[in-house]
Amino acid sequence: MSELPIHVAALLVTWGLLVGLDLVSVPQAMISRPLVAGPVAGWLVGDVEAGVRLGVLFELFALDVLPIGAVRYPDYGPATVVATALAAGAPWELGLGLSGAVGIGIAVLGGWSLQQVRRWNARAIQLRAASLAAGESVAIRWLQYGGLLRDAARSALLTMLGLVLAGVVARWVHLDRATAVGLTLVLIGSGLAAGGSGAARSAGKGTRLKWLGAGLAVGIVLAGLL
Repeated sequence: MSELPIHVAALLVTWGLLVGLDLVSVPQAMISRPLVAGPVAGWLVGDVEAGVRLGVLFELFALDVLPIGAVRYPDYGPATVVATALAAGAPWELGLGLSGAVGIGIAVLGGWSLQQVRRWNARAIQLRAASLAAGESVAIRWLQYGGLLRDAARSALLTMLGLVLAGVVARWVHLDRATAVGLTLVLIGSGLAAGGSGAARSAGKGTRLKWLGAGLAVGIVLAGLL
């Protein structure tokens, strides 16, 4: 990771804000999926291939997540943005593991931050309980705006913190080739295990599981041909 120009860093934070908002709040257009967040972040830092690789890796981890109800889960959108910025410009076999490890840490921190936003939203609702019971539309609007603002601030701060951490890692952490390649293999293996587990659980039993098996077989054949 080379030192990011201020305007590139600002664009990355803005993109991290958008993908963080998309996960729960708005517009839920699937831009929070790592497969989308990564390539766009890669384009912003001038290394689309790094973005695609990190997007695929974190998409595998994200397949094991069911974002429903009050379940606590990692936020892989801003994490993919940060990991892509760290991996940009480095040989993929050397940079994927370290950047992926940093990204996973940011994703877990993002999951914690989502819980905090939920608590703040709950407190805001309690403070306006009387207005809500009276059916005041102004109170409802302010609660919606407040929730969006809190989630936007969370996403932006998470991305900024991740970029700062990525800069520190790029400057001070230097792995030898064998360690870097080994870490990359560990991350790829972990991603495949998480993705396989999530896909199998989502497929359930019966016809969907058969289609999953067929798709996996076709994918292996195509990978072998390429």
